[in-house]
Amino acid sequence: MFRVYCREFKMVTKDVGIILFFMFLPLAYPIIYSLIYNPELVKDVSMVVVDHDRTPLSRELVRKMDACDQAHVIGYATDLSDARHAMNSHKAFAILEIPSGFERKVGRSETANAVMYCDMSLLLRYRGFLVAATNVMEDFSSELMTEKIDEIAPLAETVMSGDLLPIHNVSMGNIRNGFDSFIMPGVLILILQQCIILAVGMAGGAQRESMRLTGYCSDNLAPSIPLTMLAQTLCYLTILIIPIIFMLHYVPLIFRFPMAGNPLEIFAFILPMIIASFGVGFAFQSLVTERETVFVLWVATSLIFLLLSGLIWPMYDMPTAWRWLASICPSTWGVEGFIKMNANGASLSQVSGPYINLWILAIAWCLIGYCSRRWVVRPALKRLSRSSITN
Repeated sequence: MFRVYCREFKMVTKDVGIILFFMFLPLAYPIIYSLIYNPELVKDVSMVVVDHDRTPLSRELVRKMDACDQAHVIGYATDLSDARHAMNSHKAFAILEIPSGFERKVGRSETANAVMYCDMSLLLRYRGFLVAATNVMEDFSSELMTEKIDEIAPLAETVMSGDLLPIHNVSMGNIRNGFDSFIMPGVLILILQQCIILAVGMAGGAQRESMRLTGYCSDNLAPSIPLTMLAQTLCYLTILIIPIIFMLHYVPLIFRFPMAGNPLEIFAFILPMIIASFGVGFAFQSLVTERETVFVLWVATSLIFLLLSGLIWPMYDMPTAWRWLASICPSTWGVEGFIKMNANGASLSQVSGPYINLWILAIAWCLIGYCSRRWVVRPALKRLSRSSITN
């Protein structure tokens, strides 16, 4: 084990490609992705108003929209075509159209509609306009309802005023309702898994290349496959320990993501996911005949792992086949447990379900990786060794 550990460490430190996956990706990618969505909230985004009603009530609606943090009314447009011209020239990113008869319908206690058109080029802007419109309409409705009740029972105002049905939205684990705080904790786990799988896969591809390029082939020199895999895993963990701590602790600390969990329990939870990711990487070595092959696997699997993680497609809404496929991905359970622990402050015992599943996956994937090394990778390496000796 010690000889394989030293040889593997020597090869990894000399291989720029593997160092790229082990060091650059876990250190640089979280920073890049976090900066893309920083700041998490957009404020005072420009919008134009098309007011066909031109009444005090419609102007009050526009005033309330302009008072929101998310929206800023830059002016009125004569008709919808002029407003669309403002959106096409990127002077505004939303249109509020108030139809004629808006105040009359409200006075008759009828449903009065105001239409909001939003630019979908950036979801953060769309979300801001949607939140602003919802809050304004709720506030508007509560004020109108209070006035109606006051007309029916004048003394009711002394008993009740303001919002009749107050709604307080508390986002557990994401107090600011930020997109970065929502998606980045899960993306960190996905980045960690991809770094491990691709680095281990590239190391397997390097073993099949010329001895002149790699310097040695540890599989040909070590007789025991389980001890070879264990030594390589320990070698990779030695290199990854600092990037893992940086990703899971300091990136949330730098960008002020929710950090309500116990760091020691979080690292204890992530350990089986890391071992399972190494097992997936060892299994992938049977498909990697050259180091460049991992880039094709990266492109082919990154989106799949993101879809199966449950971040943008909940597992309960997946078809049965996709749910089974998601359950064998270490990142699926890693994302679920890490978000619960880091954002919502869950303890290790409260995420026992994903934790047990990760240990099952770690054992299963390591066995699959052993079979791949035993019956696919090692025979191929022996054939390459014999052909090189013959040449």
